Amino acid sequence: MNEMTQQKPAGLWSRLFARPLATKASAAGSLIALSSLGRPVWTPRDYDRLAREGYEQNAVAFRCVRMIAEAAASVPWRLREGDQTLSEHPLLTLLARPNPADSGTDLLEAWYGHLQVAGNAYLEAVSVGEEVRELYALRPDRMKVVPGARGWPEGYEYEVNGRTVLFRDEPTKPILHMKAFHPTDDHYGLSPLEAAAKAVDIHNAAGAWNKSLLDNAARPSGALVYKGSGGDSALTDDQFDRLKRELEDNYAGSANAGRPLLLEGGLDWQQMGLGPRDLDFNEAKNAAAREIALAFGVPPMLLGIPGDNTFSNYKEANLVFWRQTIVPLVRKSATALTHWLGPRFGPALHLDIDLETVPALAAERESVWARVKEADFLSDEEKRRTVGLSARETE
Repeated sequence: MNEMTQQKPAGLWSRLFARPLATKASAAGSLIALSSLGRPVWTPRDYDRLAREGYEQNAVAFRCVRMIAEAAASVPWRLREGDQTLSEHPLLTLLARPNPADSGTDLLEAWYGHLQVAGNAYLEAVSVGEEVRELYALRPDRMKVVPGARGWPEGYEYEVNGRTVLFRDEPTKPILHMKAFHPTDDHYGLSPLEAAAKAVDIHNAAGAWNKSLLDNAARPSGALVYKGSGGDSALTDDQFDRLKRELEDNYAGSANAGRPLLLEGGLDWQQMGLGPRDLDFNEAKNAAAREIALAFGVPPMLLGIPGDNTFSNYKEANLVFWRQTIVPLVRKSATALTHWLGPRFGPALHLDIDLETVPALAAERESVWARVKEADFLSDEEKRRTVGLSARETE
């Protein structure tokens, strides 16, 4: 590898394995003594670059993460105790107002957002005695899994401003770690951004190409050829520097588009054109955008990406988005929260989601209700259970 290759800036894909990350202050709990555990295992990817180049600087990935986080956080919870649905309960109150700074929606948006960007999401439960008082979403780039002797996680280490907060996983389980499936990692999940990192690089490079094209009068560049006189075919260093400076100051950029070029003796302008294959970058950008959307499970039609005719209309694409991406994600979260918080609030509590109030699923819900209504072989109580309603209360 030559020197120029070594100095060339790498894309997101090639920079996932990099330096340790800088950390900022956090509201994590007090320092806890932790002993007899193994060494912490850092997540192998560079979360900082993944978040900046994949989320902060790519409009498609940004919109995918926002759509998923906002839609999932908008689904209301439904709490059951046995066969009874509870409308008021301390667990529902905690999820609605988890801490003084965040609402329930704010907390869940951050939690789902971390899961999409990093493949891992962490919640911290702050308890007073046996009672859980507050919940906080912790940044995944600051968290390390601490495996035990058998390799299973027995604790978590959170690093902030040179301080290390240690959480033991037993017996109170202060940390809930939800992760996406990763086939080659025992402790951390695989982010959709990692799977789409090459597509993100292509999409970002196409955007940079467009920006450079606009900066250069939105047309292919050309060349100034010095023919000279008397056999002299080269400019002096001073002439070359002055010519280059005048071109950059007076003719480069969109503000100078169309300005006529004033040439001195011996200079000739030669226009450079681009062939059809060179102009095909726009389709490559759209293909990369579709690949990014595919990794997140967002139909490209919902993002306004051209060239995707998989769905006949926007409504159908939105229904598929909810059924294949949002509903499985929120149900997975409900199960995780039930196992984590349920035993602290009651032995028979089960946290579920209420899909009856989701506008995107209204048409599908009306179809189910119509079919159940026409099912004469079912009793009224069986029909209620089929559509997710509890049994009628007897006087």
